[in-house]
Amino acid sequence: MLALRGGGWEAEILPDRGAAFASLAHEGRAVLRPLDGGDPNRDRAGAFWMLPWTNRLDGGCLRWRGVVHRFPLTHPREGNALHGLGRAAPWQVEAAAPERAVLAQRLVHPPFDYAARLEIALGAAGLDLRLTLRHLGAAPCPAGFGWHPWFLRPEGCRLRFAATHRLLRGPRKLPVGAVPCPGLEGDAEAWLGQDDHYAGWSGAAVLRRPDLTLSLVASGDWAGNLQLFAPPETPVLCLEPVSHLPDVVNRPALAPLGAMRVLAPGKALSGRLVLAVAG
Repeated sequence: MLALRGGGWEAEILPDRGAAFASLAHEGRAVLRPLDGGDPNRDRAGAFWMLPWTNRLDGGCLRWRGVVHRFPLTHPREGNALHGLGRAAPWQVEAAAPERAVLAQRLVHPPFDYAARLEIALGAAGLDLRLTLRHLGAAPCPAGFGWHPWFLRPEGCRLRFAATHRLLRGPRKLPVGAVPCPGLEGDAEAWLGQDDHYAGWSGAAVLRRPDLTLSLVASGDWAGNLQLFAPPETPVLCLEPVSHLPDVVNRPALAPLGAMRVLAPGKALSGRLVLAVAG
């Protein structure tokens, strides 16, 4: 476990388990639901990374340039592969200080061939996350990434963010269209039970809890798309900045709202997230 501390923040990272967050707290208050020794790929706690794709792939299939690439169905009852490959692979710690760490991951699984670099820093301005995914293959390849935090959701939370569209879902939670949507603002009545994707996201979201207010700001390839998951049976709220729509590589009609980036050899995706506390 990698323990970081700075600016009133404390984090525990698991490099060998996908560089997942086991915990994140500010001034002793849990920001993420603590993993408490659980499995970051099964339990609704901590936070994990999604790469080289995010959210769902229909049937675990990625159709690219006339070839169907198949991946394990992580949700077999649903018939989908979720959240990429990086969360199940280790990261190497390249540098570590009390308040900062740099981690790297190398993965080859056709058509993907990438090197990722993750910077995590804690300070007075908040939690600062910077992720780069560089394509190292010989031919162009689609790519994407995201962050999946399980924010602790006590009673009395309010949520606010702006967007332009909300995706419509079929019975297997795959997108079938989109409708104009200004985003969300309100208490749990407005969003509890959702598992929805918002396109045209402004790149900012505010989660107001009774004990603190969290501000999430995304930039680069992370800005533009947000997945919201608010299961009523678990006291968590997932605000997931992602670089593309679910299964969009197989649904070109939806690509204008958030396509996977096609990276030429040597090119990269990059993004930054800042999570801050006010009040």
